[in-house]
Amino acid sequence: MTHRKRNRRIDEIISLENPIKIERIAPTGQGVTTLESGKKIFLWNALPGEEVKSYRLAKKKNNFDEGVAIEIVKPSDSRIEPKDEHFLSTSPWQIVSDETELDYKHDIIKDLYRNFWHDEIVAHESPETWFYRNKMEYSLYYNFESEKIELAIHERGSHKKLPIKTSSIERPEIFKKATEIVDNLNKTGKEAKNFQSILLRANQNGEVEGGLFEKGKPHPVFNNLEDKILGKTYSYSPNGFFQINLKIYEVALERIKSLIGETNKVLDLYSGVGTIGLTVAGDKDLTLVEVDKSAYKELEANCEGIKNAKPVLAKSEEALEYIEPDSVVILDPPRAGCDKKLIEKLIEVKPKKIVYLSCNPITQVRDVELLVNAGAKLNSLEFFNFFPHTPHIESLVSLTF
Repeated sequence: MTHRKRNRRIDEIISLENPIKIERIAPTGQGVTTLESGKKIFLWNALPGEEVKSYRLAKKKNNFDEGVAIEIVKPSDSRIEPKDEHFLSTSPWQIVSDETELDYKHDIIKDLYRNFWHDEIVAHESPETWFYRNKMEYSLYYNFESEKIELAIHERGSHKKLPIKTSSIERPEIFKKATEIVDNLNKTGKEAKNFQSILLRANQNGEVEGGLFEKGKPHPVFNNLEDKILGKTYSYSPNGFFQINLKIYEVALERIKSLIGETNKVLDLYSGVGTIGLTVAGDKDLTLVEVDKSAYKELEANCEGIKNAKPVLAKSEEALEYIEPDSVVILDPPRAGCDKKLIEKLIEVKPKKIVYLSCNPITQVRDVELLVNAGAKLNSLEFFNFFPHTPHIESLVSLTF
């Protein structure tokens, strides 16, 4: 393989004498191939079986390159036309059908769990695969030709901004409000350089809250929104933590409730504003642990009127005394997964059941391996398509000792 330039820099276009063939989809979502040297190439906009002649380099390490495929000389039969010009920045799997996307995600989960699970893996599709996001953050771009501010997003793998005219993944009310804000900035002669971004959120009734973040100033406090999840009303901040795709989230909650079963004591770790624990176990002896002060404030408010719900402000790995043998423990950690101290305490105490929802199956598998090696049994494995047209997967497992 030869390169157009020897001095490879970020954003350089790498031109190949011989095309490289994409072997598979990596767990991180890119198409990946391995060179004869052993070096791996991870490329967005590249599907299994495709042959790539050039790519834009975004990251270079000794043993791998990351980038975006530019020239594809042999496209896959699975490739379709994306809805959005900027799809690579927001939803890079717009180039495959919903069915193919679920197949890719199924294969990723199957491969990650190949050492622990050989039964069926149930896939739950999102009821809505377009216009499903209830939160979006936009950048601002100044067009020197029109002398106007435009909505923008960052180009994947670079610091460049891409102006956008349409968008197909967030609720239409959000995009409409963002456009109105930009129109007002232009009417009043504001400068794009003074603003960091626009953050907006919509509830299921279509009410939109949020607004502009100004550079060098504290983020404003926006009005709270309310939403019902399986019949329970929750209040939350537009710029706080709340699920992005509520319809598929409700499907996941129904499954978690089923997995909990007939138990009296539930511990909800990494609880956020309480939407999992309060929805699926609000009638039980429930303890909810959250470390973020803003989320905890909303958690306290959501617990009001529920006598058996006890919110705790603490790191989950520092609230180990709440893990008891007769309790069901719900885990919903951030992408980094569970702290090792928490896993060790679960192994020591051996609670009645562990129900583990993860936004990063890679770290979930790491944690599950530790539990299984210590004697836990993996009883179920399934995944949910919380973010259609992206490689993100929400996976759910249950374990018992």
